Amino acid sequence: MAEAHQAVGFQFTVRPDGVDLKLSQDVIKNIYLSGVTAWKKKAIQFKNGVLAGVYPASPFSWLIVVIAMMSSLYTHVDPSLGMMDAIKENLPYRSCVSVQTRAVLSAILFATGLWLFLIYLLRYTLKALLSYHGWIFESHGKMTTSTKMWLSLVKMFSGRRPLLYSFQASLPRLPVPSVDDTIQRYLESVRPLLDTKQYNHMEILANEFKDSKAAQLQRYLVLKSWWATNYVSDWWEEYIYLRGRAPIMVNSNFYIMDLLYVTPTHRQAARAGNVVHAMLQYRRKLERGEHAPVLRALGTVPMCSTQMERMFNTTRIPGIETDIVQHLTDRKHLVVYHKGRFFQVWLYTGGRHLLPSELEMQFQRILNDTSEPQQGELKLAALTAGSSQGVNKVSLDAIESAAFFLALDDEPQGFDPAKTNSLDGYAKSLLHGKCYDRWFDKSFTLISYPNGKMGVNAEHSWADAPIVGHMWEYVLATDCFHLGYTEEGHCKGDVNKGLPHPSRLQWQIPKEVWRSSKAMLRIADDVDFHGCLFTEFGKGLIKKCRTSPDAFIQLALQLAQFRDQSVFCLTYESSMTRMFRDGRTETVRSCTAEAVAFVRAMEDKERTLTHIHTLALFRKASEKHQNMYRLAMTGSGIDRHLFCLYIVSKYLGVDSPFLKKVLSEPWKLSTSQTPQQQLNLVDINKFPKYVGAGGGFGPVADDGYGVSYIIVGENLITFHISSKFSCPDTDSYRFGQHIRKAMIDIQALFKPENDKKTAEHVKIVPVENGKKHI
Repeated sequence: MAEAHQAVGFQFTVRPDGVDLKLSQDVIKNIYLSGVTAWKKKAIQFKNGVLAGVYPASPFSWLIVVIAMMSSLYTHVDPSLGMMDAIKENLPYRSCVSVQTRAVLSAILFATGLWLFLIYLLRYTLKALLSYHGWIFESHGKMTTSTKMWLSLVKMFSGRRPLLYSFQASLPRLPVPSVDDTIQRYLESVRPLLDTKQYNHMEILANEFKDSKAAQLQRYLVLKSWWATNYVSDWWEEYIYLRGRAPIMVNSNFYIMDLLYVTPTHRQAARAGNVVHAMLQYRRKLERGEHAPVLRALGTVPMCSTQMERMFNTTRIPGIETDIVQHLTDRKHLVVYHKGRFFQVWLYTGGRHLLPSELEMQFQRILNDTSEPQQGELKLAALTAGSSQGVNKVSLDAIESAAFFLALDDEPQGFDPAKTNSLDGYAKSLLHGKCYDRWFDKSFTLISYPNGKMGVNAEHSWADAPIVGHMWEYVLATDCFHLGYTEEGHCKGDVNKGLPHPSRLQWQIPKEVWRSSKAMLRIADDVDFHGCLFTEFGKGLIKKCRTSPDAFIQLALQLAQFRDQSVFCLTYESSMTRMFRDGRTETVRSCTAEAVAFVRAMEDKERTLTHIHTLALFRKASEKHQNMYRLAMTGSGIDRHLFCLYIVSKYLGVDSPFLKKVLSEPWKLSTSQTPQQQLNLVDINKFPKYVGAGGGFGPVADDGYGVSYIIVGENLITFHISSKFSCPDTDSYRFGQHIRKAMIDIQALFKPENDKKTAEHVKIVPVENGKKHI
């Protein structure tokens, strides 16, 4: 270990004639540089903390206010209306201080108070402006005069050069919707999924709840919204994630893929070296708060950055009834897994990050290591897929306190145009691997393949996919366009061969590992994945149809679902609520009455409706979906409110058949869009091959589908589809074919003269002998 290596440089021997002291100059130099770096880091963190704390003002503005107040002493104009005189007369130790000094001190104190008052005034004015969401309900491309004025005011009060956390204090709190509105929207959402008898029963339960228990539960929820920064997020993290007792592998964790078409180098150690170094650069900027704030809406409205705080040095610690998320700070090592062995790699030397070339050397040393795993070590990480207790504490602490976890795999993965199922295997490798070669409890596991491809497996409790995606975009851009590689594919820079070798972690392995590994393999083998690249058209053509790309895809998913299952189902689409402080996600119930009417029109074999009427139904369904998405983003969703009412009912011991019914409903189609180009570091119009493949997650329901999609540039949409082999009614490849045909069929509505061959050339691959296509 690095500590042991450095200790060798400091030796002393007690001799009869005194003490013989030997010091290593290299070690002393490293200690000195480490101390300088640590103090420099603290100074920068303090400076940036002050900048974020006084935002949207600046520390320099304090000096301006002080000078203005000091000037008033000489102009005999009192802008304080007598307050400075009152302060001067009440200063302690008056007899020891001259009149002039007391006047200066009173001016400084008044100026400081006025400055703080102005900061809070600016901050709450900005918060009031950000609480306005009328702009989001306007038609795309048609901005009203009032919205233009509002946008100008937001820009004016947002200040200059904000840091990552500058807007946090100005973000509004998530509002609690009214019970009447939530119940009305809920009943509207389930109407197309229930027959008359079922709907009437649900309506009775809803009205009974509204008339009896709802008011009491709502009062406690409103009280919490006043006290907590967000009335949903802490309960969502605890009860949906940390109290879940199902294995997090497949059921909770998600994955993100590498670049789709480009592999910067085929040397595994070199690619891992560059990517890890880029991650360390990202972490340094994150710890200092130097990243620019995420601005999504209109390029001006800020998003909450709270989730980013726990990206590194974070581990989910298992418990009996509930887990906890442990976040540490400033950890300087990485744990690497390769062929059943665990290695600890130090990331700093002489007060700086290891260079990419130095990291490459360390990873190559691990790849060249031919030692065998200790007894039981090979499948140790399977405990994190199910239960993780009983392993050696020192080594476990090394993993849990590591910056993140790196897995050096020995089987190549990635997209191969010559293989129709290359994304399928790639997705399964990232999501679960061999079940024992990922540390599923870490905030994320970086996965490196021998062909140079990379990927990420992320634990879900601490953050949502856009947060990891933000980091991943930075890393890929830095890797390809800033760090680069030599002509031989190695990392650039000199190599310090004097670095201590990675050290093996030692274990005492329990027999439970083998049982956990077998159980997790059964879960992993049941996952049916299909990656589908839709290249017929993309966002560019959809926008020409004057409709939302997300609404277009969601309606295509409803059409594909009906063609696949012959029934409609409760559909989950994730939307974000990060325009509010500590916001995470909300549900958009995409299977609306308008969507059902459109799908039935598309599937009407007798063609009782004209082409124009079907297109009108599509536009109506699209507008409905967009409105629901906007409501979810602005705090007027359905499901998080009902979820929190249910939690309050459990605390109070109040039984509610309505809330029980709502919370037990299965999401047979769970969907999510992976955001792209959050940082705009790469111009994909200029570099069209440098696009990500997105990511995905496991199926939420045993008899349903999970669909993640990413809209890449103007001409590509990638779908990641998951289901379970054990369900005879689902098939991920078949569903992908249904999605493809649904997309083409809907696009044909906008071109009556469209060549029918376009819609006919995509055919559903039949299921042979009752077995799924794999």
